[in-house]
Amino acid sequence: MKYFLIFGPPGAGKGTQSTLIARRYNFRHISTGELLRNEIAVKSDIGKIAAVLIEKGEFVPDELVIGIVRKEICNPGGGEKGYILDGFPRNTYQAIALDKMLEETGYKVDAVLSLETTDSVNIKRIQHRANIEGRKDDADFETIRNRIKTYHKVTEPLVNYYKKQSKYMAVDGDQSIEENFVDICKIIDKKLDE
Repeated sequence: MKYFLIFGPPGAGKGTQSTLIARRYNFRHISTGELLRNEIAVKSDIGKIAAVLIEKGEFVPDELVIGIVRKEICNPGGGEKGYILDGFPRNTYQAIALDKMLEETGYKVDAVLSLETTDSVNIKRIQHRANIEGRKDDADFETIRNRIKTYHKVTEPLVNYYKKQSKYMAVDGDQSIEENFVDICKIIDKKLDE
């Protein structure tokens, strides 16, 4: 079982690339954003907390996110050859928790696929997505800016965490979807051959 993480600020294309990766490699796509939106839709206790924070562009508390990810990782679907985690971990605390989670089952993070993009490109992509998907957290400009700022402050420190483990793989995220996917597949193919 292989475990890949996809990194990048809001609007970088993590969800799009994760869907393509899952389809091509028979990986299970775990999107913390999607999991949280599901919790919000069913009005669970986690969903009520998440709704308020996501509307402001803030992160949901670590323990809640770790709990829902653990539930997904510990309940494999059927026949997948690996996982692509989208939106998790978001900080060093979550990264350490993920390492421990995987160690318990004899696995590890194989590679971190990082879509490196510019803020201006991300803002345009998010606004475009808001028009298509109608996501509330994508509609307000100040919320978008806050999400990107929070990413730079909280999540970017993970770059060094994974570079120290030689797992960090940068991809030029400003390219087209197709070009990004080609670059990502080269990295995954190499890791699958190891």
